[in-house]
Amino acid sequence: DVQLVESGGGLVQVVGSLRLSCAASGFIFDDYDIGWFRQVPGKEREGVVCVEGGDGSPHYSDSVKGRFTISRDDDKNTVYLQINSLKPEDTAVYYCAEASFVSDHSWSGDWKYNYWGQGTQVTVSS
Repeated sequence: DVQLVESGGGLVQVVGSLRLSCAASGFIFDDYDIGWFRQVPGKEREGVVCVEGGDGSPHYSDSVKGRFTISRDDDKNTVYLQINSLKPEDTAVYYCAEASFVSDHSWSGDWKYNYWGQGTQVTVSS
């Protein structure tokens, strides 16, 4: 079975940092693209970053570019999301998800992703 498990969330102060992890199993990890999304109650899920399988090309939303860094360790079947300079508006549940193929134009569409983790809460306090 495909499984994605997020970890690393928590309560941090503004301008602090966090590293989220997404541990995957049940599929050939390095063949697939992994995205991170976030959602707050009452709002649509937002795609924030994605890393492609194979060459590891990253895609970032404008709202996080320069503060978020995605990386993947195919030996550990894990994707990492380093978040720096946290802002209160980064508060959300963060989900990772697996996709067979995304492009530069489609990576942020949640409909592209087949499997999702359970999410990890990130709360930024001011």
